[in-house]
Amino acid sequence: MASLRILSTACFMAAASLAAQPSGALARSAPDSFADLAARLSPAVVNISTSQKVDRPNLDEMPQFPPGSPYEEMFKDYYEQQQSSQVTSLGSGFVIDAGGVIVTNNHVIEGADEITVNFPDGRSFTAELVGKDEKTDLAVLRVKAEEPLPAVVFGDSDGVRVGDWVMAIGNPFGLGGTVTAGIVSARNRDIASGPYDDFIQTDAAINRGNSGGPLFDMDGNVVGVNSAIISPSGGSIGIGFAIPASIVKRTVDQLIQFGETQRGWIGVRIQSVTAELAEGLGLDKPRGALVAETTPGGPAEAGGIKPQDVILTFNGQEVRDSRALPRVVAETEIGKAVPVEVWRDRQATTLTVTLGRLEDFEKSETAAATPPEPEALPPAEEGAVRIDALGMTVAEMSDALRERFKIGPDITGVVITEIAPDSPAGAAAAENRIRTGDVIVEVAQAEVATAQAVADKVNEAVAAQTRVILLLLNRGGDLSFAAIRLGE
Repeated sequence: MASLRILSTACFMAAASLAAQPSGALARSAPDSFADLAARLSPAVVNISTSQKVDRPNLDEMPQFPPGSPYEEMFKDYYEQQQSSQVTSLGSGFVIDAGGVIVTNNHVIEGADEITVNFPDGRSFTAELVGKDEKTDLAVLRVKAEEPLPAVVFGDSDGVRVGDWVMAIGNPFGLGGTVTAGIVSARNRDIASGPYDDFIQTDAAINRGNSGGPLFDMDGNVVGVNSAIISPSGGSIGIGFAIPASIVKRTVDQLIQFGETQRGWIGVRIQSVTAELAEGLGLDKPRGALVAETTPGGPAEAGGIKPQDVILTFNGQEVRDSRALPRVVAETEIGKAVPVEVWRDRQATTLTVTLGRLEDFEKSETAAATPPEPEALPPAEEGAVRIDALGMTVAEMSDALRERFKIGPDITGVVITEIAPDSPAGAAAAENRIRTGDVIVEVAQAEVATAQAVADKVNEAVAAQTRVILLLLNRGGDLSFAAIRLGE
């Protein structure tokens, strides 16, 4: 049996489904026909074809012929053609402005040397790229037409409910305008395609070439952009994904205005709050986003946010989980000072953070010079301590341990050298929350520098009948928290 794959819809594209209805509205029955809706909307849905020149420098050199030989010119033309070839791809898009503004997926036009937009009435235009965004897989094109073009408008994707009817129009397999219909199968899907995943899932048929096409509600408004499918073979099996219009509209507006995105940034690395972490932190249930690390000099650090804080609300919006925070931060105005409620020391407190711009931080990171080599650490005395309450052995940092576990020279702390399978640490290791070679930085919110210090903090927790102990770990330079249930 073929394994399932998540495929992008430029070649393998995603699907549509949504129907925007106000909350509490009566469910709308299936229409007798989609014909009127399809006839009205189809003229604004376009086929997008791209071409890309691909060099092939590894061909054998052209044979050498005597000057003036008739074979010289013949082989010269042949080798020039072979050394570079044109690769074409097909996708879909839709017009959102009569002046010629078109939305599609970034992966439809990625790397293209030439982009051609083909309309259902037979007209074709060469398009210019206005802007693109890899994080949301969106791109904006512009064509110049002598008369206004048919256009569609965005709807309210937040009002779309599971079970609502939706209709997709696109160009599967290059066949031209094709209409499919289905329902919204699910909301808020995360398919690990980017930091802002919040897909609408639909069972409307989506296939190759549907990428970048619109997903309509029954009022004819665009509630999503078809982007990916799950399929064992590349064909539709009724599991398609569309980028919600709420994300599309904001991104498109910025690309049109600035040619690039302008997202808010606070400078934190976060992780999910598990049931064990929630208990260890004193939360009533798993919620919010746990701060594992703050960017030095970043907005979060300047606003007083610390590692081990759990961000519960941001700018008045609830942060349900770690997935929600990047989206709400990105959508917040740059330079705005916003209230941030965090959970710290078993109580809620409110801080104020002034947002920076994500793209500025990313550019500075890319342009930053290679950091200087860290100074060599003084040799640490090797000593191993077994912690029975956890079922693991820890040792102080040494050159031998750095070599054994590939630990960088700038990482300090206490190394986990052994984990017993049938132990509390073994249960955490089975879920990859900890593993040998991880470096313990803190135990129960206290910094530790020696193996004995780790053992002492664990023994204190056992004596206090603490059920869950928190470890702050450094794994390859990334900090994360692990909660271990004592006594398991």
